[in-house]
Amino acid sequence: MTNTTLRSERLDIPDVHAVQELFHSRGWTDGLPIVPPTPDAVQACLDWALMPPEHLIGVEPVRQQGITAEKVAVNAVMAGCLPMHFPLVVAAVTAVLHEDFLVHGATASTGGCGILLIVNGPVRAETGMQSTFNALGPSDRASTVVGRAIRLILNNQLDVRAGGIDRSTLGHPGKISFCIAEDEEGSRWPSVAAERLGDPHVSAITAMAAMAPRQIMNEWSTDPEEILDTFVAEMKANMAHYSIWSGNYAIVIPPQLRQHFDSAGWSKAEIRNYVFEHARIRRSVWAECGKANVVADKGDHEYCALPDPDHLLVIAAGGPAGGFGAVIAPWLGLKSKAVTVPIGACIDC
Repeated sequence: MTNTTLRSERLDIPDVHAVQELFHSRGWTDGLPIVPPTPDAVQACLDWALMPPEHLIGVEPVRQQGITAEKVAVNAVMAGCLPMHFPLVVAAVTAVLHEDFLVHGATASTGGCGILLIVNGPVRAETGMQSTFNALGPSDRASTVVGRAIRLILNNQLDVRAGGIDRSTLGHPGKISFCIAEDEEGSRWPSVAAERLGDPHVSAITAMAAMAPRQIMNEWSTDPEEILDTFVAEMKANMAHYSIWSGNYAIVIPPQLRQHFDSAGWSKAEIRNYVFEHARIRRSVWAECGKANVVADKGDHEYCALPDPDHLLVIAAGGPAGGFGAVIAPWLGLKSKAVTVPIGACIDC
């Protein structure tokens, strides 16, 4: 296919170093070097997904800004994506633009959340995603560039730049790239996408407005309830120190801890139910961490981390050794909800 239908501005810059400096000077990057988005590279992404450049991926609900396939492809190439990665980026953008996600609130808030992407299904193997060692870090090319593409799209299509629309007080490193593939082959549990969409074979991506991971460790127990008590303690700490409001939380459970749940016959549903019942604090706890002025006469009022068990995302991922896990807290209660989108699906076409 030709690239004559591409409408983006074309720049004739023969020197790759000059490209980097120009893009940095115009605020088109995240501070890292980019891959020059040549017409051929952009068109290759569109061809892979069988999308015309003008195809509307979605509209940001608050400011009514549309995002086309061409613009998504430009930023995906800049992030380092290959054509095979492009459908994941499209699905992630579709999820983020869903009204339930509230991307404007999440990205404009002083709270500083990032966008966590959870990838499920055959697409993980097709793109070479790794779900074991360093699962929440720089584990593989696909996870890193897909997560980074979302950041660049926010920058360049929705003007979400630091000090502009992005008013984060601190932010966190996941705002550069925050993408994890679930270890479906190493887990007896259904995947996040299978539970949320009802299809065990679907390739899908889940987007969640998320704070930085909070790592936990419990190598001293094989009892599922005691292991979950460690996760719960971290969730309760987040409610005391950051936000008391209930919403989507995610917990990441690596193999060493998963085998204790397997031995006891625990399902993801049982994990969610236990956490829902125990991840609660009373408002009086705020008096113990410098917030006594807002306790008032509501000290006995109980708050739950989750509005219901299904708001907990249980992710199987991580290296084979180490009694570690992670709690990933939501940005701000139910203002933003996790959204799951099948890869290759057309929403509201």
